[in-house]
Amino acid sequence: MSSELPAQRGVDRPQRSRPGSVPPDVLGPVAGPPGEPAFDADHPPRRDLIDDCVHCGFCLPTCPTYVLWGEEMDSPRGRIYLMEEGLDGEPLSPSMVRHFDRCLGCMACVTACPSGVRYDRLIEDTRQQVERRHPRPRRERLLRTAIFQVFPYPRRLRLLRGPLRAYQASGLRQLVRRSGLAARLAPTLATLESLAPTLGRPARLPARLPAYGRRRARVGMLTGCVQRAFLPDVNAATARVLAAEGCEVVILPDRQGCCGALSVHNGRAEEARRFARALIDVFDAAGLDRFVVNAAGCGSSLKEYGELLRDDPAYAERAAAFAAKVRDLAELLVELGPVARRYPLPVTVAYHDACHLAHAQGVRAQPRELLRAIPGLELREIADPEICCGSAGVWNVLNPEPAAQLGERKARDVLATGAELLVTANPGCLMQVAAAVGRLGGRVALAHTAQVLDASIRARPVTDLVP
Repeated sequence: MSSELPAQRGVDRPQRSRPGSVPPDVLGPVAGPPGEPAFDADHPPRRDLIDDCVHCGFCLPTCPTYVLWGEEMDSPRGRIYLMEEGLDGEPLSPSMVRHFDRCLGCMACVTACPSGVRYDRLIEDTRQQVERRHPRPRRERLLRTAIFQVFPYPRRLRLLRGPLRAYQASGLRQLVRRSGLAARLAPTLATLESLAPTLGRPARLPARLPAYGRRRARVGMLTGCVQRAFLPDVNAATARVLAAEGCEVVILPDRQGCCGALSVHNGRAEEARRFARALIDVFDAAGLDRFVVNAAGCGSSLKEYGELLRDDPAYAERAAAFAAKVRDLAELLVELGPVARRYPLPVTVAYHDACHLAHAQGVRAQPRELLRAIPGLELREIADPEICCGSAGVWNVLNPEPAAQLGERKARDVLATGAELLVTANPGCLMQVAAAVGRLGGRVALAHTAQVLDASIRARPVTDLVP
């Protein structure tokens, strides 16, 4: 089977974009030797959703891997064709898996598709098949095991803070980066090191935070995993903003864990279900009006708890009810309307649309509305906002070279705005773009939307955001 879409399907081979320095590495035919069909009966990609794709190509210019390599099978419609081949009995070959793995899951294609193809549902179902049925090479298996034994566990991540702070304070960080040795010898470790933000004293959150003035809502708040360990100031700012806007905030930081987003986005469905059940159990009896999330990838997964736990008789109904309460921070603040006074912040801001906020949740206007309401703040748009920055959960750790290319592309677009401050709503994006700006020798401060709102509400000087 060729790695191009066959002509008899009436699909023209699109023009290749200029390839980047990372080759597509397509080794021969996609299908391997005859064997078991690619998918079993446990929620394979649905044929009716596959049939919605008319292979029009509108997704191509928005797909990061197609933009990098111009390779048909590294585009959404190419991957959909592979899914169909799998349903028709083709085996799950290493080549086929490679194309599925290369998808960032950014969902820009979902936004671009005029036919409403549910690529998000298709790739999620495909990935859980891959994780259960495809034997990965030992090195790759060990790396993935290490990632998923650490990243979704806030307490384990917290243990890394001490050594990392010592490393950053010692001056070794600058030495390692200047030498370039780590990038040559251990690109995965070099990527992790480059992404780590400079750590300060962690902000501790109470179990509950009362509303200022009249209580308008009782909300739960997700503290997350990476954000809780490495960007705790974002959570502190989120809680203060919610309280200032009349929300009683139920946090329970010592009881909540991972929401399961990282697992579900990487095909680890049963692991994701365990995390989801545990989070529902923590907050189910709290009498919440809404559940607030300040990380885009987490929010998109939480809103799909009903789908994730649809086959669990003990949780299906509870999960759907919980998902209906989930709101992104910006989404909730616009729903409630402002009551806290905004003080001036004279700063130019470039706002970056986190993929799982813009494409997966459809939340674009609300953050901009909140930022524009701050006196003195000038908002500037970034070119090609639909192209992912290359973070994509742990995609940048698993694919450091192409992720670096995407990060630097985004960093150049950010720097071209001339803005003093880059604002976004996802911890992965903040760390990815910060690392890319540093590699390019540029300078721009970075902040979460919550931190900008918090600074305005508390009348903090702009130097708190732009040192």
